[in-house]
Amino acid sequence: MPSAAIILQCILAAVCYGIIHDQITTRVCLEYFTIAHPRLIESTSPTVLGLFWGVAATWWVGVLLGVPLAFAARAGSWPRLGWRDLRRPLLCLLLVMAGTAAFAGGTTWLLSRHCSPVDLADLTENQIPPQMRARFLGAWAAHLTSYGVGFGGGLALIIRAFLRRIHAAR
Repeated sequence: MPSAAIILQCILAAVCYGIIHDQITTRVCLEYFTIAHPRLIESTSPTVLGLFWGVAATWWVGVLLGVPLAFAARAGSWPRLGWRDLRRPLLCLLLVMAGTAAFAGGTTWLLSRHCSPVDLADLTENQIPPQMRARFLGAWAAHLTSYGVGFGGGLALIIRAFLRRIHAAR
């Protein structure tokens, strides 16, 4: 049961982050969700799309983090970590993800207003209106950054849990 609590905590954290992140990015560029994503629901509401994609695009990330993190925190004979021990590191990861996503999205938006480093025709078949391209690239960069930092930070959390247990055993 303690391992399940760690996995559930990771899923809830990922989904909450995803919902908040997508509530913001749907308002930055709705086309990122209506054109660049498969049409899984019939809605153009930023709130509905943010809720839907916030859950659909992140619950599995929580599982992919939660299972190895639970293993790192619970397996073997070293002192075990519980979900409460992992709250603060997980929250720190989410805050770093949010900060880096905001920075990457904002920087990409700002730079792409003056020069477009990416040809959107290949990505979206020219469906993004020219006036929305900088916003689209900003939302895209924010999402890619969240996934990248989340992946690297998730690995760091797993390693940190192992090291913390080894240190506690000494």
